[in-house]
Amino acid sequence: DGNSNIRLDDMFKCKDFIKKANPDIILMNPPYNAKPLGIPDKYKKGWPQKAKDGKEDPTKGFVFIQFISDVVKEINKERLEEGKTPKYVKLAVLLPVSAAIGTSSIITESKKYMLQSNRLEAVFTLPEEIFYPGASVNACCMVFTLGQSHKNSDGTIPATFFGYYKTDGFKKKKNLGRVEQFDNENNSIWKEIENKWIKMFRDKDVVDGLSSKESVTGDDEWLCEAYMKTDYTTLTQNDFQQTINNY
Repeated sequence: DGNSNIRLDDMFKCKDFIKKANPDIILMNPPYNAKPLGIPDKYKKGWPQKAKDGKEDPTKGFVFIQFISDVVKEINKERLEEGKTPKYVKLAVLLPVSAAIGTSSIITESKKYMLQSNRLEAVFTLPEEIFYPGASVNACCMVFTLGQSHKNSDGTIPATFFGYYKTDGFKKKKNLGRVEQFDNENNSIWKEIENKWIKMFRDKDVVDGLSSKESVTGDDEWLCEAYMKTDYTTLTQNDFQQTINNY
């Protein structure tokens, strides 16, 4: 609009706009069900014809960060030609958990594509119904360092941090969405949880039931649930009774 630097446009046509912005940090919430018709052919190579003709993006949004990765590659290629050092760009992106699990060969190949020239720093499993009252999809947040190899110079793979960040102290209320909660002293429950989560990530602490670290490839699952240990100290008699009742 000429003022806030917000554009209404097709992202795949905004390569020059992104390069001119020369970003250091990118925050993304791409569409999870974009129509394949609007996706460049470059990213549909290897897709079966059924997926190309389908109504939803089979990569569940990965194709958008693949495009961003390629733009950063171009930026770094030009920087090297000018005698400058490569640029590392932090990318935090919200995607459905199905993208992290890899429920299809197309998603698996998309994950491998991202790790060719980028490092997966962290993946956070987010609270259920995070978008309430909008979409009902279960989402996760992936953090990449674009332009930095996923492998070390000696060929080893550094550990990715996985956070099981599902209980954030918010409560779902009809017509209001997810509402922040406060304790008896009017302190934000979320703020305390947020500080704990950030510290855990920065220090790469492994806490049973909350976090884990694992060296992963594109063939692996990218969710904390696959690697963390259960914190059995939180189980109570009521948990046992509720499970029996459910059966």
